[in-house]
Amino acid sequence: MDKLFVNAVEAIYDAAPDPSRWPHALQAIADCFGDVGTILIWRRDDGSFGTIASSMLEAAQKDYAENGWNRRDLPAIRAVERGLWLRTDAVTDRHAVSDEEMVTDPFYTEFMARYGLRWRAAIGVAPDPHIAAAISVQRSASKSPFSDEELERATRLGRHAEKSLRLSIRLFDAELVKVGLGEALARVAIGVFALDSLGRVVFSNPEGKRLLGDGMELVNDRLLIGAAPERSALEAAIAQMIRAAPEDVAADPKPILIHRQKAERPLAVYVLPIALSSHPAAQFLTHARAIVLAIDPEASGPPDPALVRDVLGLTLGEARIAALVGSGLAPREAAEKLGITEETARTVLKRVFSKTGVARQSELVALLTKLVLR
Repeated sequence: MDKLFVNAVEAIYDAAPDPSRWPHALQAIADCFGDVGTILIWRRDDGSFGTIASSMLEAAQKDYAENGWNRRDLPAIRAVERGLWLRTDAVTDRHAVSDEEMVTDPFYTEFMARYGLRWRAAIGVAPDPHIAAAISVQRSASKSPFSDEELERATRLGRHAEKSLRLSIRLFDAELVKVGLGEALARVAIGVFALDSLGRVVFSNPEGKRLLGDGMELVNDRLLIGAAPERSALEAAIAQMIRAAPEDVAADPKPILIHRQKAERPLAVYVLPIALSSHPAAQFLTHARAIVLAIDPEASGPPDPALVRDVLGLTLGEARIAALVGSGLAPREAAEKLGITEETARTVLKRVFSKTGVARQSELVALLTKLVLR
């Protein structure tokens, strides 16, 4: 098992309940490639956005945000214009710009060169249905472009970052950072259960307690799931995260869907490893060794694109289209929501049909209803 990869995954999950540790986690991601640093960027549906940079990129990120380079970021602009995010989860410079543009465009010659940077590998993630995020690894001008193998490796790290961000991105809220972790967890709108080394629940927040009673129960301080396959999957995931063997922690994360009697949509459950003893703000969770996140999807609206991606084996961009069209929107309406042309949406939809073995929108709706919505 690659030690740098495992170190990065452990740092990523260490940041889940403590957002102040994300700069360290982002540097650990960059260290996997021997690169300068990493930036986390996210944007909410309401237009608000935020960024976090590893320490060596703080000056560059400040310059980028304050001096309008975000509006002159040619590869990022091209990636959107050409729908690159709809085809792949990992986008790098060679996908968006020519060699000539890289030696003539001001974004490279003035901004990137100022900080000794040249190459980027950006990985799209979706920690929440209403939040689009990306992890961008920054490489110096002295090194070669990112290879396909490196992009695949970065994509795997992005999946772990997405899973960790399902908790920590909710703790980025300006009001929550002013209170202790216990109060912050009490306010987040997802179920949080902290488990000790024996798998016993030592903490649960109000939302977690609300979700008990339909598909998931707390019996003798242990989380129990009704259906046998789901119960076995949850027990195995908890055991692996508590054991925290490198091969278990670094394995590609997958959600566990818990189907319910009283709600149409299943709960999406994720199990995270944690080591909180070094976190002064989280001493009340000192004995916790894993966190179970239980996310109750909205009763209306499209399904979580990350769930659609994981269940159907799509790229995240394809899953965004599938989620919208599968919830009943016409391709034109889906295109408007995503800021792309209807022609692009239909092209992506054809790929979705091909990958999922359906031939028309009604069949995609039925497939999503069966696997994700009920």
